[in-house]
Amino acid sequence: MRKPNYSHDKRQRELAKQKKRDAKKLKKTERVNPDGEQETT
Repeated sequence: MRKPNYSHDKRQRELAKQKKRDAKKLKKTERVNPDGEQETT
């Protein structure tokens, strides 16, 4: 039986978290700027 590849699993979890954070950030900026204009920060 193979050993589990924990580093791959961890990377996949990190990518999922990053994707979720990016989606949340995008949703928040769209809520702040409904016109779709980007803020200059």
